[in-house]
Amino acid sequence: MYTASTAFLEALTEAGVAYIFANLGSDHPALIEAIAEAKVSGRKIPSMVTCPNEMVAMSCAHGFAQVSGKPQAVLVHVECGTQALGGAIHNAAKGRVPVLVFAGASPFTQEGELRGSRNEFIHWLQDVPDQRGIVRGYMKYDNEIRTGRNIKQIVHRALQIAESAPKGPVYLMAAREVLEEELAAPVTIDMAHWRPVAPMALPPAAAEAIVAALARAKHPLVVTSYLGRNPAAVGELVRLCERLGIGVLEAAPSAMNFPHDNPLYQASQWNEQRQNPLLDAADAILVIDSDVPWIPSVNRPRDGAKIFHIDIDPLKEDTPLWYIPATQAFRADAATALSQLNAAASGAKLDAEAAEMRRRHFSDLNRKRACELAALEKPNGDMPSPEYLTACIRKHVDEDTIALNEGITSYRTIFDHLGMRRPGSIFASGGSSLGWSGGAAIGAKLAAPEKTVMSLTGDGSYMFSIPSTVHWMARQLGTPFLQVVYNNRGWKAPKYATLAVHPDGHASRANDIGVAFDPPPDYAAIAAAAGGAFARKVERAEDVEDALAQAMHIVRNEKRAAVLDVWLPHL
Repeated sequence: MYTASTAFLEALTEAGVAYIFANLGSDHPALIEAIAEAKVSGRKIPSMVTCPNEMVAMSCAHGFAQVSGKPQAVLVHVECGTQALGGAIHNAAKGRVPVLVFAGASPFTQEGELRGSRNEFIHWLQDVPDQRGIVRGYMKYDNEIRTGRNIKQIVHRALQIAESAPKGPVYLMAAREVLEEELAAPVTIDMAHWRPVAPMALPPAAAEAIVAALARAKHPLVVTSYLGRNPAAVGELVRLCERLGIGVLEAAPSAMNFPHDNPLYQASQWNEQRQNPLLDAADAILVIDSDVPWIPSVNRPRDGAKIFHIDIDPLKEDTPLWYIPATQAFRADAATALSQLNAAASGAKLDAEAAEMRRRHFSDLNRKRACELAALEKPNGDMPSPEYLTACIRKHVDEDTIALNEGITSYRTIFDHLGMRRPGSIFASGGSSLGWSGGAAIGAKLAAPEKTVMSLTGDGSYMFSIPSTVHWMARQLGTPFLQVVYNNRGWKAPKYATLAVHPDGHASRANDIGVAFDPPPDYAAIAAAAGGAFARKVERAEDVEDALAQAMHIVRNEKRAAVLDVWLPHL
């Protein structure tokens, strides 16, 4: 039979979807039958990946899309599975990651009127008023498929929207009866009609005005967070900054936006409760691809600074409270806009001496920063520090390494001390719901099997990632990766947040504020039990290098995941 489910799988194949990360339920008989039929007939369909947990499934698709740029599909069970996606939906939405989520729905007939009619008690319990509404606030598009006759058009429309900037997740659902519908003939689709919308450019005069302002400034600065999601934008930014002598500041980066070994690279800023001197000194600032370029209650640009803002979503339309004091804001694709800025700069009469003075100024600051980072990397005591641990990991990073950063209070340490130089070499989720990095590591490895994948995670985010599911899947799929747990035995972030608001309050003097994990679980052993991963606990600084060498040998040569539980000073 050629059914709606057959057409659905064909549509995913036409769109280039390689994997369906699936958590199957009683709403999926038609899909399961269509998958089995495709195997028998030899019809090409996406590979089905069994995911015992929906959060992991969504994180796998997230990581795959980040590395490859190609959206994948996630299959979940009615409204229960939709809710179980939880924070992974938030991460995909805030990280602007294209993913197609497809959920079954409770049958809409109950007396056998159609194939797929209700035949289990749960079909009444899972019949809810607005299943799509559970995730509507996080989706670029949601729809219910009501017939197999246009199922392909609905799927391709959803993916077209998901891949058009600003990118993001989309949600489709269909009841059992619809998925069982027999179709008279296959639906033919011309994929040329379903391409993403072309990138937007700056208005013609804007590029010249921005270049002129940056070239006149004494201390021009670029602030970015995720420009590096498009590798082409990184090269364009390097060319612009080197030509004009502009420093680069990253604000809570979630990608490799600018090579850290370039002398114009200045620093990253996160939640530091102090004024950033770079922002204070800058007289012209280009904010490009950043959701939070600074935190104005503690850190902001100087008064009178000329600020230009370029983003595909400059109004942050899904964020109820958002604004910055921009002189002008532009809706444009970063790579396209930077190419325009470079063209304007190449045709402008620039003061070469002033540009060289700016380059020397930022290069001096870069050398000073390098010395400060090196000093932090020296062993200090019996236990490893986050800086020392990250410096040891850096020795195993090569051009074929992808690092995933979910270090939370070690976010900045990991970005700073890994010092990545290549676009696409490091990612964070782009959101704030913990537990992304485990599933994302599997997705990254599926997208780039020739790469070495490292997941660097705090102990709290490690537990959120459902490591038993992650490492079972890693063994099943043959996706080995290194996972290093930065273990400070608790949630340090809530402690920092409380002290920032109540520095002298009762909590500042309390021995226990409910954030410690004492005694902690044996994190590495969880991975070993679930997926046969190599497991080792490291409590002394002198053992870090040996443990890393052993773990990397196992990942690269034995093709087995490795988890190092590295104890840092207690929170």
